[in-house]
Amino acid sequence: MEHTTTSTNINNKSIMKLGYNEIMITSMYFNDINDFINLEIGVKRFQGNIERFHFNPIPLDKYSRKLFPNIETFHIYNKDDELFNDGRIFKQVIWYDIRCSSLTSINIPSSFTSFGIGCFYKCRCVEELKQNKTIPIECFNED
Repeated sequence: MEHTTTSTNINNKSIMKLGYNEIMITSMYFNDINDFINLEIGVKRFQGNIERFHFNPIPLDKYSRKLFPNIETFHIYNKDDELFNDGRIFKQVIWYDIRCSSLTSINIPSSFTSFGIGCFYKCRCVEELKQNKTIPIECFNED
């Protein structure tokens, strides 16, 4: 089982082979599910790459969710992304701006661990939120 990059010298030319870890890191930058499928179909030794992910590196739909069976942390890239409640996801990470100017109250679960700068800027419930000492002051500033 190959886990790291290896180098082979053939006719005084060095040939590099990507290992499982390197291809997983590289595939995190793929743009859509077709890139993942093409890798799995095109290179036999990288079959199973998708199953190694414990988070989704791309937005998912019902079809592509089935291809990432081991997701525990679900990344939400856009407000229109499909959400999944299949009992296997333990954490959600939101990557898009959420403007809460229309919110009058908010309940933040204790499992919430990080906030973006300016995420509560212009929020109507800002005074209530400022009383929560776990929320950094940067959350109330303009981006």
